[in-house]
Amino acid sequence: MSANDTNQTQVDNRPYDVTIVGGGAAGLSAALVLGRARRRVAVVDAGHPRNAPAAHMHGFLGSDGLPPAELLARGRAEVAGYGVEQLTGIVSAIAPCAGSYAPGVSRRRFEVALADGSTLETRAVLVTTGLRDSIPDIPGVHERWGRDLLHCPYCHGYEVRDRPVGVLAGGPATTAESLAHAHIIRQWSDDVVFFVNGATLTAAQREQLVARAIGVVDEPVVSLAVDADHLTGVVVEGGRVVPRDAVFVRPQLVANDSLLVDLGCIVRDTGWVQVDATGATSVPGIWAAGNATNPRAQVITAAGEGSSAAIAINNSLVEEDLPIAVTSFRLGLPV
Repeated sequence: MSANDTNQTQVDNRPYDVTIVGGGAAGLSAALVLGRARRRVAVVDAGHPRNAPAAHMHGFLGSDGLPPAELLARGRAEVAGYGVEQLTGIVSAIAPCAGSYAPGVSRRRFEVALADGSTLETRAVLVTTGLRDSIPDIPGVHERWGRDLLHCPYCHGYEVRDRPVGVLAGGPATTAESLAHAHIIRQWSDDVVFFVNGATLTAAQREQLVARAIGVVDEPVVSLAVDADHLTGVVVEGGRVVPRDAVFVRPQLVANDSLLVDLGCIVRDTGWVQVDATGATSVPGIWAAGNATNPRAQVITAAGEGSSAAIAINNSLVEEDLPIAVTSFRLGLPV
């Protein structure tokens, strides 16, 4: 269904109760809760999930090993059963707008603008736009990303257990995180090599690596060696190939939070938009969940945050309706 198709359903001028921007685990989990709460919900999704390159998803109770695309397909079918409208599109802006209900009574409204020029009117917005990974610009890295060039030990460590594994430093900005990755991945394999790749290591950091029996390669990485569509090693300056079956890299994580920032949501010192325990931002009526505000959220975590935000949003809408109902009752207007 396109955005234009959905706009045609708004001929009665009723706004959506909630518009969810992003149809991943967080967004669909929220949509499921809100649909079951009999809210009028729209989910707008661009169709480019972060974990699309991954063949399987792990650590999600009841769905371990399931392809990410299948999880989303199941989720879309489930929320459709509760009347949630699902749109394919890109949200370009969110802005508050005036919304009148009765003399002296108003409800908060937002206008959600899509890139195709259509708009949706809604009472609340949940942003679940996730993040993007900034990975080293090394030949072979982008092609192997999500396959045998990996980022999450807890998502993929078990699958490469007891095999020769590498950890590639992602750059000076992520040296500490890359080192932490190497020590964590040592949990799954006795054969781990850390590729310094231009990072600067202290004597203490090197000693820690040696103490954990983690190899250190100081030469800059030139490319990844691939044979028959399988990673076979890491090529370093001078042409030497260090045999590896898989390589982990700690990417720089960049939030897809421009919609939230443009709305004026407070950003923490960490650079991520501030939300409370329910996902509420500093802007009333705007919530966020998943990787858009939490870089550490795995699929199961994002789904939980989406569910929590949905409950908070529904409760907020009920609280907003109470004084409106009282005023309408006093004026003899229909509620």
